[in-house]
Amino acid sequence: MLKKYIFAGIALLSFSATVLADSKIGFVNSQKILNDAPQAARAKKKIEKDFEKRDQDLQRIAKQLQGLQENLDKNAVTMAESERRAKEREFGELNRDFQRKQREFREDLSQRQNEEMAAIFERVNKIIRQIAEAEKYDIIFQEAVYANPRIDITDKVIKALGDGTK
Repeated sequence: MLKKYIFAGIALLSFSATVLADSKIGFVNSQKILNDAPQAARAKKKIEKDFEKRDQDLQRIAKQLQGLQENLDKNAVTMAESERRAKEREFGELNRDFQRKQREFREDLSQRQNEEMAAIFERVNKIIRQIAEAEKYDIIFQEAVYANPRIDITDKVIKALGDGTK
């Protein structure tokens, strides 16, 4: 009985080795695509341009806050109590407005980046499927701790992305 199990185990291992030897495996480095793909670079520039005015507005408010704080620190002793309280109230209101605008800016920027990356990766996944079908891959991984450069098809994907944008 033990011989049957040993024989079955050996047969299963040899079958598995044969199947694995006939399999074609690929790997795509998602981070490299984000760094090197022309669409990712264009999306980044577009987002920067779209958010530039709001970023400049935030920088202007930050400088204004800094100026108010310096003025309060420098002149607090010589100011009348009512004037000091008015300046502190003005600083507090401006600071709350700044915090709110900064939070909204980060949320909007994050949402926009996620939308742009989702569109890019939708196209990337389509290209990966096309390459997999054309070159008869059995499986293509997008995340791995280690991938042998021999199975890395990232450059093919980036090239196909570039070809599709002309």
